[in-house]
Amino acid sequence: TMQSSGHRFRDVEHHPLLAENDSYDSSSSEADMAERVWFIRDGCGMVCAIMTWLLVVYADFVVTFVMLLPSKDFWYSVINGVLFNCLAVLALSSHLRTMLTDPGAVPKGNATKEYMDNLQLKPGEVIYKCPKCCSIKPERAHHCSICKRCIRKMDHHCPWVNNCVGEKNQRFFVLFTMYIALISAHALILCGFQFFSCVRGQWTECSDFSPPVTVILMIFLCLEGFLFLTFTAVMFGTQIHSICNDETEIERLKSEKPTWERRLRWEGMKSVFGGQPSLLWINPFAGFQIRRLLLRAKKGGPEFSV
Repeated sequence: TMQSSGHRFRDVEHHPLLAENDSYDSSSSEADMAERVWFIRDGCGMVCAIMTWLLVVYADFVVTFVMLLPSKDFWYSVINGVLFNCLAVLALSSHLRTMLTDPGAVPKGNATKEYMDNLQLKPGEVIYKCPKCCSIKPERAHHCSICKRCIRKMDHHCPWVNNCVGEKNQRFFVLFTMYIALISAHALILCGFQFFSCVRGQWTECSDFSPPVTVILMIFLCLEGFLFLTFTAVMFGTQIHSICNDETEIERLKSEKPTWERRLRWEGMKSVFGGQPSLLWINPFAGFQIRRLLLRAKKGGPEFSV
């Protein structure tokens, strides 16, 4: 504990008194951070993110070239091919936006005397500092040891998206789990139809690949689809439950008593997804501006976790 400008300044992790809307006005302000591309340089996370893309590409390859193109039913192939590939694009787009969106990081090193003076706190009022990244912790913020930052409303760190899931990117993470669950279910259904078709007819006619190769590719796809469907469906349900209860996974696991006024279920959904219910809720491209992204990359370059 240290005294500064009549305020008590504590190195603790819990129950911060700083409001979420307080900003940090300095050379490393959030406005400056917003002009940079967010990316976490974590080896494990980058490997998991690449694996996610490769698994989706593998599923798309098997569905397209093993099951749909050899099919004699033209409209069956077209409809399922368009649907599966659209879901795959939406899933990978959601993944990218989750990975490259600042989850709500608190500026590093803002626990300074100048910043405390700008807060205009009453004498004796307690504020809390994170001892790991030397930042004043807003309410409901938690420190991530991988991102090495305090994250507002941090739910958890997900290696599959190589990022934390927090205040600003939770929507994209929910969409990612939803679309992965949908394409996994779609792939399993197509595998069922394909096995039935091959067993009923000739294996040499139901695919352009040899029967052993076809069976192996489809078995791997079934295993992948089942595992991903189970994992993402559970994660999707958990995320929706947390949003409706206005409670992050960390807060639930720590059984933290809410010091904030909890939003109603629909208010929580509107807060995360933005505005009234509409198709924009399930659109990962909503709010995306290519020109702004290019300007950020050109101006500041990527911001790495250091």
